[in-house]
Amino acid sequence: MQAARGTSLSQHDSPLDDTPSAPSRGRAWTVLLGVFALFYAVDQVTKSVAVDRLVESTEHELVGSLLVLHLTRNAGAAFSTGTAYTELFSCVAIAAVLVVVWLTLRVRDLWWAVAFGLLLAGITGNLTDRLVRSPGVLRGEVVDFLQLPHWPIFNVADMCIDVAAVIILAQAFRGVRLDGSRGEREPQPPESRER
Repeated sequence: MQAARGTSLSQHDSPLDDTPSAPSRGRAWTVLLGVFALFYAVDQVTKSVAVDRLVESTEHELVGSLLVLHLTRNAGAAFSTGTAYTELFSCVAIAAVLVVVWLTLRVRDLWWAVAFGLLLAGITGNLTDRLVRSPGVLRGEVVDFLQLPHWPIFNVADMCIDVAAVIILAQAFRGVRLDGSRGEREPQPPESRER
């Protein structure tokens, strides 16, 4: 009985092993889809309200001069650069969505799930504008309406992309892989450890 018990312990992880088990893929996907759905909906609703209630070139102070509502439409990238390349930006966004979806197939870590949920919400939020708003498919202008001092006018989708980037950088810095495991340093040879 003791031998069998010893054998079973040697074949499995030690009960004292403090490495946390990775969350299930189903739980990570639930978080990812929930974050995506919530923030995609917030982005689309706030853009619709902005278009319906705000007048272009008119500013409305929301938090003094710190946060101002200022409706604008952007055919380009940040700071309205590259306005002649709207179709290219749309194609890049479609490719980015496909890459992120492919990466999510390996996600088990909850923070990676949050990051990818936000990233998908941000990319698809602005891509939706490019697909359905005037002047036409792949050429639509992105609705921006939030303005901070010395910063380009932005929207909720842009905020999602920025927060996702911060989480991704933090996860990479911590060495956390998509499946929740951590990168381990190469073991040193015995002679170098003795010195």
